[in-house]
Amino acid sequence: MWSHGPAICHPGSVQVLLLTSAEDLDCTPGFQQKVFHIDQPAEFIEDQAILNLIFSDCKGNDKLHYEVSSPYFKVNNDGSLVALRNITAVGKTLFVHARTPHAEDMAELVIVGGKDIQGSLQDIFKFARTSPVPRQKRSIVVSPILIPENQRQPFPKDVGRVVDNDRPEGSKFRLTGKGVDQEPKGIFRINENTGSVSVTRNLDRETIATYQLFVETIDVNGKTLEGPVPLEVIVIDQNDNRPIFREGPYIGHVMEGSPTGTTVMRMTAFDADDPATDNALLRYNIRQQTPDKPSPNMFYIDPEKGDIVTVVSPALLDRETLENPKYELIIEAQDMAGQDVGLTGTATATIMIDDKNDHSPKFTKKEFQATVEEGAVGVIVNLTVEDKDDPATGAWRAAYTIINGNPGQSFEIHTNPQTNEGMLSVVKPLDYEISAFHTLLIKVENEDPLVPDVSYGPSSTATVHITVLDVNEGPVFYPDPMMVTRQENISVGSVLLTVNATDPDSLQHQTIRYSVYKDPAGWLSINPINGTVDTTAVLDRESPFVHDSVYTALFLAIDSGNPPATGTGTLLITLEDVNDNAPFIYPTVAEVCDDAKNLSVVILGASDKDLHPNTDPFKFEIHKQTVPDKLWKISKINNTHALVSLLQNLNKANYHLPIMVTDSGKPPMTNITDLRIQVCSCKNSKVDCNAAGAPHFSAAAVLLLSLFSLARL
Repeated sequence: MWSHGPAICHPGSVQVLLLTSAEDLDCTPGFQQKVFHIDQPAEFIEDQAILNLIFSDCKGNDKLHYEVSSPYFKVNNDGSLVALRNITAVGKTLFVHARTPHAEDMAELVIVGGKDIQGSLQDIFKFARTSPVPRQKRSIVVSPILIPENQRQPFPKDVGRVVDNDRPEGSKFRLTGKGVDQEPKGIFRINENTGSVSVTRNLDRETIATYQLFVETIDVNGKTLEGPVPLEVIVIDQNDNRPIFREGPYIGHVMEGSPTGTTVMRMTAFDADDPATDNALLRYNIRQQTPDKPSPNMFYIDPEKGDIVTVVSPALLDRETLENPKYELIIEAQDMAGQDVGLTGTATATIMIDDKNDHSPKFTKKEFQATVEEGAVGVIVNLTVEDKDDPATGAWRAAYTIINGNPGQSFEIHTNPQTNEGMLSVVKPLDYEISAFHTLLIKVENEDPLVPDVSYGPSSTATVHITVLDVNEGPVFYPDPMMVTRQENISVGSVLLTVNATDPDSLQHQTIRYSVYKDPAGWLSINPINGTVDTTAVLDRESPFVHDSVYTALFLAIDSGNPPATGTGTLLITLEDVNDNAPFIYPTVAEVCDDAKNLSVVILGASDKDLHPNTDPFKFEIHKQTVPDKLWKISKINNTHALVSLLQNLNKANYHLPIMVTDSGKPPMTNITDLRIQVCSCKNSKVDCNAAGAPHFSAAAVLLLSLFSLARL
């Protein structure tokens, strides 16, 4: 604890005195008494003197100013400490700061029996509340130096003095530590002879709150005689920082109809001043509300916590009746516990009144009308609804359902996301002749469920009357496609079938006429009245217009409507094969060397355009009437191939060998083809057929080609 009277110096000791510009040791600037003990009364009475403080700057106390750590007290010019209002609890400790242009000092008031309110102010300033530690021989005992931040010029300014009455002659004081010879350097210095400690510039507590210095005495050679001992410099906080809101933007949401007292959001500001002092003790209030309807006080903010809550009745918090569902609040945070001397900072809180589904959608009318042509699909009518809820939410978005009148699933309804209308569509073509009228019952609901006390009423259903318009539909062939089977080559004029087309417009009693639409080979005609189809040419299965033995033709059925409508029917004619194509051989040219040891000439193959059984097995023969038997021979290889060979070598020349091939049809068909054989001179691997007057084909090449053809079968 600090001494209540003048400091007593003992021989052989060093003590730090809290002085300011004290040139005369007989006058010590500062409070005459630095520590007071006050019993906690039942109540501090407004303007009633509590105690008297005596301060002197040794210069006449010109412009003396007092500051009290609690906003509920003040010091009058005569030094009397009084309460500004009746108050019961003020904490455990108060501090009084006195300042003139020449000196300043701090006094401590201990409230005996007081309760800590916001943390110990004693801890704030780190006052040593104990008696000086007994020192061993030649130990240095010091007390901390208290320096308010943001002091004004002039500098350097004396802030204390180190006194050593037993210091050897010629010895000096030396000061070290952070702020002296360590960064930030040069803030503090000591008069090596007098021990006066001074500060060279103003301090910022928010940058460095305390400095740990060391004092020692040294001889003329710089050798330490005593110490070092710690000297703590404490920077006293001044209210030099405004509260700031650092976490914005601040956006809160509250559901419409919420009970009074519903918490919306919390606003928290930051003050860089000492959090253990009133300099950083914040209080919140609402400075402005926009808009100010239906009440200028829709919300309240807890002055200490910063919680924003609703204060109006749930009925006033109705989003659908509010001028604007968005409120902007100017929130002010003020330090010094909200006293007028406190600094302020502001921020904007945006509060959105969120919608809940407390309004059911309602059709704008009970009945809707629609017309649609039979056979058409697509949207036929848009059903309109009204909903007072927020269009950006599922409480407004509509969902439509057809609940009656759609057994064939011919209709569907979907929501237009922009307009919220129900788009009723035909998805399966309607038939006027089956039903000319349809009636649908449709209900509408929201995507989100309604609140418990709201339900869907009669206005959430509507009736749609749909009229189907008759259109002239084209006749329909039955069956389609139509299929018949006939032999090819039947006689011209043969009747294939009589087509049948009916008019869906059974109530209009129209007549139908027929015509040929597509007949690629030009083989058919149709009676326009009765639809009989007959042939106008021979039907040929081998025609390029026939695919896989099927010939396709299209016919039109045209009704007598205005305008007339047309239907298309398909006729598929399957043609049965008859043996009307003779087989043919390949190849028809061959070569052989005049001195060949292998007398095989060529392998012949046969083909037929008809189908089995009117094709193979084929019979190969040499037409003997014109060729001597002793020169040529033909031998069967399989059902489709035969080998032609020589019976002896022949001279170089061209020969024509008639080959007769016959198919297996009933009756069979025969074809005679000349096989041209060139006998060539083959010397030294050179084949010369020029003398034969024919193209150059080696017998070996022809035979190889024939074998290849045989292998493919």
